[in-house]
Amino acid sequence: MPVQLHDYLKIAEKDKDLPKVIAYNRIDGPGSSLDLSEFQQTFWRIPDINDDLTKLPLKNDLSSKWTPNDSPASKWTAKLPRTVGITIDTGTKIEAHPFDPDLIGVKSVEYKTEVIATPGDVIPVSGNWLLKIMEIFNIKGVMFVLKNLKEGIQSSGLGGSSTATIGVCILANELAGRPFSKIQLISLASRIEQSFGVSITGTQEQSNVIFGGVTDYVWFPWGKPGHSSTGYGESMRFELLPPEDYELLENRTAIFHSGHPRLSSEVNLTWRNALMTEAGYRLHSKKINVAYQFREGLRLKNWKRVLESIDEYRRIRTKLCEGYMENSKDILERAQNYKCTAFPLGAGGGGGILLFSSEPESLEALCEDLKGLYREIPFKILSKGHEISNI
Repeated sequence: MPVQLHDYLKIAEKDKDLPKVIAYNRIDGPGSSLDLSEFQQTFWRIPDINDDLTKLPLKNDLSSKWTPNDSPASKWTAKLPRTVGITIDTGTKIEAHPFDPDLIGVKSVEYKTEVIATPGDVIPVSGNWLLKIMEIFNIKGVMFVLKNLKEGIQSSGLGGSSTATIGVCILANELAGRPFSKIQLISLASRIEQSFGVSITGTQEQSNVIFGGVTDYVWFPWGKPGHSSTGYGESMRFELLPPEDYELLENRTAIFHSGHPRLSSEVNLTWRNALMTEAGYRLHSKKINVAYQFREGLRLKNWKRVLESIDEYRRIRTKLCEGYMENSKDILERAQNYKCTAFPLGAGGGGGILLFSSEPESLEALCEDLKGLYREIPFKILSKGHEISNI
C-alpha cells in the first residue's frame, strides 16, 4: 500500500511546518578514493591478527565508549581501506511539499530543474535518480524541493550530488516510517547514484551525511567478519576529534574555489582504469598507509603529520591522473610559498581546493594573498551530518 502524503503535507504547509532534512557536505582528504567499491574490494584483506575476529572491537561507533581492550590507534586496521570525512556547514536543504496525489516530483532550485512521474513508471535514466529513490520508498503525493545552503558552489568537490542523494533517502525513509537502517540507506544512495550514471561514487559522502563529525571510516565491503550482516557492506567508525577541538582544525584549514568546476566522474574513471595496470595498482596501494598517517595526524593533533600526508596523497593522485591538478597549480604554488599545502577536493581538476597549514598564521597570510583572485568558501565543522525537522 503506497504511503499517501498529500493530505498530511497540505496540513503541514498550512501550519508552515513542512518536513525537511538538511544534509551537510564534507571535506575529504587522503584516502578519499578508497571508498569506491573497486578499491574497497581490491585492497581489503582479513587483518593479520592473533585474536578471534568475532572478539574484535568491530561494534564501536560514535556512540560507543572505549573499553580497555580498544586501541585508539587501531593499528590492526592500518592496512585496510579507509577514509576520513570532515562535516562542514555547507550542503542541501530538502523539503517535502504537497503535490498531486497520484504523482511524485523532485525540484532543484539551484539547477532550475524539475522532474515528475507516476510511481511505478519511473524510467531508470540519470535524470530520474532521485525520483527512483522516492519510488523505492512507495510514497506519493509529494514533491521534494532541493536548495543549496550556499549559492554558486556546484561541482566544488564537497560531495554535492551524493549529499543530495543520501538526503533524499533520509527524508523518504522518515516519511515512509523508517523501513531501512542507516547502513542500508548508505548502500541505496551510493548504488543508485553510480548505477544510474550520475557519478562514480563510493560510500564516504553518504556515510558522513549519516554519521557526521571528524570521522575515520574503515571499510568492510561485505560486512564485518564474524558479525551478522546484510551484505551491503559496512564501516567501522572512530571520532578523531571531539567538537571542543574543532577550532584547532578550523584555524589550519580553508577552502577556495578555483573557478573551474569539473565533473568528478572524469577523474574517478581515470583512477579506476589505472587500478587495472601494474604501475597504477602499486601507486594506488600506497594510499592505504598515507590515509592511516592522515588519520593519526588528526587524532594526535600532529599537524605536521597531517600536512605531510596531504602532500604525499596529492603526489600519488597526480601521478595517476595528470588532470587532477588542472586549474589548481597556481593555488598550490602560492600555498607552498607560505609553507602551506593545497589539496583539490573530490576528484579534483578544479572546483574546491582545501588549503592546510600546520601554523595558523601562515594560512592566514595565504588567504589574504588569495582574496580577490579566488572565491573563499567559509565553513564551520559540524558534529552531525544531517538534521531532520517536522517529521
